Amino acid sequence: MPVFESSSIASVAVHYVGNQSTGESLILSQKRLPVDEALQDLFIQYFIKPFKGDEYFNFYHDENLSLNAVYRSVSNIFDDPESLLEESKQIARHLFGATTHANIKGGDLFVVYFSQCLFEGNTVDAVGIFKAENKDHFLKVGYADEQWGRQEADSTATAMATIDIDRGINIHKLDKGALIFNTDSEEGYAVGVVDATNRGVDAHYWRDSFLSLLQRQDQYYKTNSEMTAYKKFVTDELPQQYPDMNRVEQAELLNRSVDYFKKNDNFDVERFSQEVIAQPELIDSFQDFRQQYQESNAVVLDDAFSIDESAVKKQSRAYKSVIKLDKNFHIYVHGNSELIEQGEDDRGKFYKVYYKEES
Repeated sequence: MPVFESSSIASVAVHYVGNQSTGESLILSQKRLPVDEALQDLFIQYFIKPFKGDEYFNFYHDENLSLNAVYRSVSNIFDDPESLLEESKQIARHLFGATTHANIKGGDLFVVYFSQCLFEGNTVDAVGIFKAENKDHFLKVGYADEQWGRQEADSTATAMATIDIDRGINIHKLDKGALIFNTDSEEGYAVGVVDATNRGVDAHYWRDSFLSLLQRQDQYYKTNSEMTAYKKFVTDELPQQYPDMNRVEQAELLNRSVDYFKKNDNFDVERFSQEVIAQPELIDSFQDFRQQYQESNAVVLDDAFSIDESAVKKQSRAYKSVIKLDKNFHIYVHGNSELIEQGEDDRGKFYKVYYKEES
């Protein structure tokens, strides 16, 4: 994850980007926003805190990367930070052009220049593009003095409480954002994305129509893709090829794979196959499935790569080996399939589980 503890906000521009299909306007600011120390702290909390993952993307264009509008503007800002205001207007115009579906909300667009960010062990600058679409109600409480602030004997002042209702941006809820780090420019930079309203057309509008991104093929991508493919092989493919394989055997194959990714720094498909899958006929099935999976899902599965710990942590949550028995019981299998037996008697199907201690 990037670190912003020593970074500062060098420049901010804000514009309003409405939905042109519903008759809303594009409003462009003519000056950069002055940012004092207090506002810097609030902005860092609002803009940066939602970026918690290690999944990154690259800007993309079918013909030439320089034709990607946001990439081009961000590149100009990195080359000349003083150009942020004019380039932010270009970004706002591009977003306005992409805001055509009636379900997309208008909102305030912030373009921010961050200096001295720590990303993947290097100190780099970053450009942030953030959109606030939803406004919350909030209460402003004040106190009007009575009798010109007359004080009682115990030094307690008397006053009349007042309260106003207003609407504004909740700094704990970033709707949409992109953080672009000044690294790997020729590959489309490293781009982190937040989309809190990623449903339906909205999901495609921000990441695809506006930013035009493809997932960055880094170690996170390689680890995540390999574990996703293997889980699909065990849970979907093997039951079709081997109908007699039970859920306990599937669970053991999944658990052994998680152990492999947790205990090793590097992935090697041959070693993985021998240590985790073991059976020659299953290894052959895995190799065939792996090739088909790449072709049908347009992903690249490398035979060797460095394992990304954060991707393993994420995938481990989805790798839970659960045997669901009707609506009465769930059995979580964490390892050692020899301690669980499956059978059937005159009362029905059953699992017999052996254990040493009850906790």
